[in-house]
Amino acid sequence: MAILTVRNVPDEIHRALRVRAAQHGRSTEAEVREILENAVKPEGRIKLGSFLAQIGQELGGFDLSIHRDKTTAEPLSFE
Repeated sequence: MAILTVRNVPDEIHRALRVRAAQHGRSTEAEVREILENAVKPEGRIKLGSFLAQIGQELGGFDLSIHRDKTTAEPLSFE
């Protein structure tokens, strides 16, 4: 993972970050990571799996049960 150093953060901002982190029950560093993640996440982004599941539901759903062939496999012979 990358390391990010932020210099010249005003004292009042640093205090506010510490308070906010305490309110959420995490460290200041974890709070900053959460803020950065939320700031750069595209809004309304749909992940492919969620999108495909939604399409499946709209089409009436799919039977995702697995039907396996239970016959015994014959071992390979190299002769």
